[in-house]
Amino acid sequence: MDKKTQVKRIFDSISHKYDFLNHFLSAGVDFYWRKKALKLSQVDSNTSLLDVACGTGDFSISAKKFGVNKIIGLDLSKNMLSNFNEKVNWSKGNLVQSVAEFMPFKNNSFTNITVAFGVRNFYDIKKGFQSFYNVLRDNGKVTILEFRLPERGIIKSIYLFYFDKILPLIGKIISKDKEAYNYLPESVNEFDSKIDLQKLLSEVGFNNITKHSLTFGIVQVVIAKK
Repeated sequence: MDKKTQVKRIFDSISHKYDFLNHFLSAGVDFYWRKKALKLSQVDSNTSLLDVACGTGDFSISAKKFGVNKIIGLDLSKNMLSNFNEKVNWSKGNLVQSVAEFMPFKNNSFTNITVAFGVRNFYDIKKGFQSFYNVLRDNGKVTILEFRLPERGIIKSIYLFYFDKILPLIGKIISKDKEAYNYLPESVNEFDSKIDLQKLLSEVGFNNITKHSLTFGIVQVVIAKK
């Protein structure tokens, strides 16, 4: 099974429990991560936002609270988008099913792109970033919120135990999908060891790239400018 097919199957399967598991497994800290990322991005009422790998819409909903009115959500999973549409009435007509690598938008369409915990699911990250660059306006920003492996010993040990042992077990029991919550720690570990976000963003033309670590280094916010 290729990665695109695998990711679509997994997220279509767990969409009905996705919000609950996100908030439960992060003890609600995921709300803070999104809010902090948007604050660092300086979004406001003048922002035209594309929320890539939007899932059930939590990043978009947070952006709305910052005054952002022009929001389009994009995701590969039809079931995720359906759940997004059920949560908020302002999203109707603004949800697009697509991969990040080939997005159906004109060049220079958005001031901002956000993607939360989705980059590691791209089947070609560099191609996805090139697509980001194309649809952003000059001086536009991409904001990536993503897990990372902590560097400190004790935090790293706790993190690995939770991610490798506890999270897959709880995820399997609640979602009834064993593969989905084995995929999460596997994808994070592989992503952290192989992918340099700042390097890839730079290679497709982004500059002014900054990285911020949150919550003992288990999450990173990377912001790049066109």
